[in-house]
Amino acid sequence: MRRGLAIAFVLAGLAAPAGWIVTDRLERDDDFCNACHLEPGLPLHEQVRRDYDARPPTTLAGAHGREGDFRCIDCHGGTSWLGRARVKLLAGKDAFWYLTGHFEEPDGMRWPLWDEDCAKCHESFAAQPADQSWRAPRFHELAVHNVELGVDCVSCHLVHDAGGSDESHFVHPEPVRQQCARCHPEFEATL
Repeated sequence: MRRGLAIAFVLAGLAAPAGWIVTDRLERDDDFCNACHLEPGLPLHEQVRRDYDARPPTTLAGAHGREGDFRCIDCHGGTSWLGRARVKLLAGKDAFWYLTGHFEEPDGMRWPLWDEDCAKCHESFAAQPADQSWRAPRFHELAVHNVELGVDCVSCHLVHDAGGSDESHFVHPEPVRQQCARCHPEFEATL
């Protein structure tokens, strides 16, 4: 019995890093992700992909994918070691249920993106780029808003929700008002 457990433990120890490496390669292709998430009758990701491919973009994700430089995994892959492990854990669980025929497509994100996932590309919102190709939203022009306020990026910038625009940085009024009201009581009246 002990020998069998030891062998299983060693095999798991070898399989885990190999699985990590293999899935890292597979995740680079959006079509790999879509193979599970875009089956007919699964409305969440079907709509997400349609919005992602829309031109002009109708979502923040679509704006990121406009040039074809971004893949699903670029935002949904986790940034730190802990973030990557979190994604791998969820992906492994989903893969298990998919392979056993019991996978249920989620109707929303179970684990929202962390700010570090956004900050890996958007380091400082207050600073303007040298080429002035975009302007930081007025919210981020105030230094106090660029400190830890307990408001996640995805609390205001709804990545896959249609209805925003490039000009508004794909923020949606209702969640923004809710976040503003946390520090500014005058926004409570507009809710």
